[in-house]
Amino acid sequence: MRVYVPTTLTGLAAAREGGALEQSAAYAVTPALREWYVSDDIEELEYAALNRAAQASLRLLAAEPDAPRRRVVVALDVADASVRPFPGDEYQDQASLGRVVLAGPVRLAKAAAVHADVSDDEVVTDVAAAVAAVAAADAGDQDAQFTVDGAEDHDLLWFATQEIPSLLA
Repeated sequence: MRVYVPTTLTGLAAAREGGALEQSAAYAVTPALREWYVSDDIEELEYAALNRAAQASLRLLAAEPDAPRRRVVVALDVADASVRPFPGDEYQDQASLGRVVLAGPVRLAKAAAVHADVSDDEVVTDVAAAVAAVAAADAGDQDAQFTVDGAEDHDLLWFATQEIPSLLA
């Protein structure tokens, strides 16, 4: 099963150092995501799961004020048995759609790719604004949601796993 694990550049550096992603929250193509997205195209559904993970990366960045303001998502192929359903109600809000829980740390060596924002000033500024607004957006503030959505205007770039060192440089 392909899962998308949200992280930050700081989290990715720690995973590279320790060899594993400690983050247990991930996103995947779940029945709720399929129902919400109303598509049978697996590539579209995986892109939707990737975007959910990118939104979760904003929340991780909000908890790490010193982390570079770039969203990071690690795409991994894991055994179905290592993925558990989200223990809350996946339908409670859009941020929960596609959310799953990994049974434990996942070795970074299992990563298929890393998706991250480019270090362009405009993108970093928009992501920083989204990070500052994400809590208010989660509370229902429509103006803050508009700011958060602005970060989604920037697609995450695809990086091969051997490019992780240069991504972290």
